[in-house]
Amino acid sequence: MNHDQLVQLAGEYVEKNPGNFVSEDQALTDSVRGMKMYEAPIFGFASVQDDFFRKLKDQKIVGEHHRMPLDWMSEAKTVISFFAPLTENVRKSNAKKMDWPSDEWLHARIEGQAFLNDLLRFLQNELEKQGFKTMIPSLSDEFTSKIGKQAYTSNWSERHIAYACGLGTFCLSKGMITSKGVAGRFGSLITEMPIKPTERGYDRYDDYCTHCGVCVRNCPADAISLEKGKNHDLCCEFLDQIKETSKPRYGCGKCQVAVPCESEIPTK
Repeated sequence: MNHDQLVQLAGEYVEKNPGNFVSEDQALTDSVRGMKMYEAPIFGFASVQDDFFRKLKDQKIVGEHHRMPLDWMSEAKTVISFFAPLTENVRKSNAKKMDWPSDEWLHARIEGQAFLNDLLRFLQNELEKQGFKTMIPSLSDEFTSKIGKQAYTSNWSERHIAYACGLGTFCLSKGMITSKGVAGRFGSLITEMPIKPTERGYDRYDDYCTHCGVCVRNCPADAISLEKGKNHDLCCEFLDQIKETSKPRYGCGKCQVAVPCESEIPTK
């Protein structure tokens, strides 16, 4: 298996797998039945020896608790990261009202994440069938995350891994702007398979962000500012309100829609 074959397999899985479509028994409303949630993902790759991974242990970036790729798998050679863009239907539905997430967005956040986890397992299985031991940090028993007052972190940050793999840079809302925009979700694997690293086409952590401030205006929780960026506490307080009403679903995503970076890198 090579780079192109891996990307092709992922694309076919996303296009054909029933898990990427809202089932009849899951649908919150008739209008979302059969809705496709994600488009084919884009990929980036990095060597496990990349010096950037050690920088993530800096307290100002992630912290000492962030694990190195070789901490997860000592035989590893490559870190694989992908970004799965949300479909236009999901994005546009969430831009209609800025005070509450659309049903489409809620499905893509919860059922959609379950599907992306299945995609990760599928890719792991395909790589291992070719003889390359592979593991998924986010689905490992050793994965930890903290969400609460002054603690929004994990020992494997998908966004920082995506940055390392050349997929994109951070923006004002703390999302990641990729060549397919900011509206979507990330996943990653660590594998023995040697793959040529993706060149990082940026120098700064926020190179792709124009700081236009549209996400600031969109945020129903007033959790983003041009001066200080994102206030995670305010964001999570709003998400808690959504959980109360829509449990087990939650999500918001207003900072990812109706913005210049929604589906592309914005022009400065």
